[in-house]
Amino acid sequence: MNRYMPITGHDCNIPYLLIDTQAPIDVLHDAAAYRIHAVTQLLESFSVPDSPRHEPAFLQELTLVCSIMLRDGCDLMDVTGRRLQEKLSS
Repeated sequence: MNRYMPITGHDCNIPYLLIDTQAPIDVLHDAAAYRIHAVTQLLESFSVPDSPRHEPAFLQELTLVCSIMLRDGCDLMDVTGRRLQEKLSS
């Protein structure tokens, strides 16, 4: 595994946001959990039955923000999983 892995959320020829795959596992896990929990809390705030109806453009922007944060979290969890697998294999 390369030391620095670009995030997959944005398709670009020049990677500009990278994950340090050799960072401590607890740091990688914490960064992933932070993003996933933030998205969960945001989505839960919109699931309240009494919330006002939102414009489609607003909901589209909301889903974009959530998908970016979830992709980052999934990328971090992927690196964490690989690192844990390496530890189990050695």
